[in-house]
Amino acid sequence: MAETFDLIVIGSGPGGYVCAIRAAQLGMKVACVEKRATLGGTCLNIGCIPSKALLQSSEVFHQTVHGLKDHGIAVGEVSFDLARMQARKGEVVSANTKGIEFLFKKNKITWIKGAASFTGPNAIAVGGSAYSAKSIVIATGSESVPLKGVEVDETRIVTSTGALELDKVPGRLVVIGGGVIGLELGSVWARLGAKVTVVEFLERITPGLDAEISKAFQQALTKQGFTFKLGHKVTGATTGKDGVSLTIEPAKGGAAETLEADVVLLAIGRRAYTEGLNLAAAGVAADARGLVLTDAHYATNVPGIYAIGDVIAGPMLAHKAEEEGVALAELLAGQAGHVNYDAIPGVVYTWPEVASVGRTEEELKAAGVAYKVGKFPFMANGRARAMGEMEGFAKILSDQTTDRLLGAHIIGPDAGTLIAELVTAIEFGASAEDVARVCHAHPTLSEVVKEAALAADGRALHI
Repeated sequence: MAETFDLIVIGSGPGGYVCAIRAAQLGMKVACVEKRATLGGTCLNIGCIPSKALLQSSEVFHQTVHGLKDHGIAVGEVSFDLARMQARKGEVVSANTKGIEFLFKKNKITWIKGAASFTGPNAIAVGGSAYSAKSIVIATGSESVPLKGVEVDETRIVTSTGALELDKVPGRLVVIGGGVIGLELGSVWARLGAKVTVVEFLERITPGLDAEISKAFQQALTKQGFTFKLGHKVTGATTGKDGVSLTIEPAKGGAAETLEADVVLLAIGRRAYTEGLNLAAAGVAADARGLVLTDAHYATNVPGIYAIGDVIAGPMLAHKAEEEGVALAELLAGQAGHVNYDAIPGVVYTWPEVASVGRTEEELKAAGVAYKVGKFPFMANGRARAMGEMEGFAKILSDQTTDRLLGAHIIGPDAGTLIAELVTAIEFGASAEDVARVCHAHPTLSEVVKEAALAADGRALHI
């Protein structure tokens, strides 16, 4: 006989485990199915957390080699131990995944170990055992998008998973795709000595970002040694004893050329992962791209089955999945769960960092919205100058008539933290003037945000 729960969550990534915890807090009997040996999904095991650990280690090394002398700090010959960096990354991952396991025990959530497969609308099988629930949530996340002619072996041609496990620094790293994942991991290896070339099909990197920010971002990475082949596509890859030969062509037609690489990172995007779920047995509908179709309350076309996170429409971000997990758990408990998709921040954890929330200038122009722009550079900020981190600027977009904050974009030191204030402002419907009139401590980087808000009304004080 099938074991029964109020809620079964399939997948223990940020969306799944948070949904399970919140549902348990609300009094439900909850189980979470996870086929990995550890909880946390892609994010904690092979994504967000390990990549940030390596980004941090490589940034410390880079700062030691290139930045300390400006502060009057002299060091001898500096080297790095890649094996220790990788071991530290593993320790960080282990601490985080064990933390989720502790939270499951604390909240009396049953961890069903194995891969789930639907056997009906309210039933699943895991490793030969049957389970049923009043509500089932699909939170199975996403996987790297493949590219025809470029066969991944996770040794020479790698996805983000393999790029996090390299045991030596590649002399030449070619990144296919100018998006967040490729640029972050490219930064890790560039700081440690790799020559990084980015091949991007479009004529710009990070196409989802505000164009002005994207341009400044590319300039910053170019100064760090990145080479960009924009408007090019990869048509083939041949792996040999000494590396990989990539064939690339102009996207709009033209002569092909060859790029030689020691390692190739394929990072052209991610797609919903539902392999083995047997959605057909439950009758769950998906679109042509494999995304599970849901309504505004995360319900699929089958009563009692829901979906959240990367497996549904919207930005593939861990924090977006978490918010959906909380909202869904509260909706299932009869509360008013809700996610404001206009207030979901995005961050690129390179250095300088890049962060954004809300609309870009291009989106506002396309929608015919009249808007104001306020910008302020880190170069004019006292704390940034004291830190020696003066690259970049903050940019605020507000409604021309009402001054309501419509979007905010930052490239510069600690942008990922600074954006939180502007996410809050958008969530509460604040105006640029509201942000400008908030007293910001001096000297802090956050004063750049205040000055950008003042600049939207043409009254920045320090420039």
